[in-house]
Amino acid sequence: MAAAEEPAGRRSSSSRVTGRRATGDSRRGPGKGHAAWAMRSAADQLKELLGRPPESVSALKPTDDGWEADVEVLELERVPETTSVMASYRVTLDKEGDLVAYERVRRYTRGQIDRRG
Repeated sequence: MAAAEEPAGRRSSSSRVTGRRATGDSRRGPGKGHAAWAMRSAADQLKELLGRPPESVSALKPTDDGWEADVEVLELERVPETTSVMASYRVTLDKEGDLVAYERVRRYTRGQIDRRG
């Protein structure tokens, strides 16, 4: 009977060491729900929807239902680079980190200085 219990013990310690789900998901279990995890989740999912890589996450805040992030995306590349068109998207994630809504809240040129505040 001790031999049957041993493999189960090895599996649980193995999953604790790797911090990964059995499905092969690369997100670390202990990090789920933290700010860095939410930033990556928002950026990755928006990239999948828009087909453009995010430049940065400029704002992040927890909400009662999950997270809200502002993600900056290059929409139109121009020369010189300071005239490229950027967009700020507000991304809403649920508590599991799944994107439930997004909207473009602002378009601007890369070289534009924000005078709000």
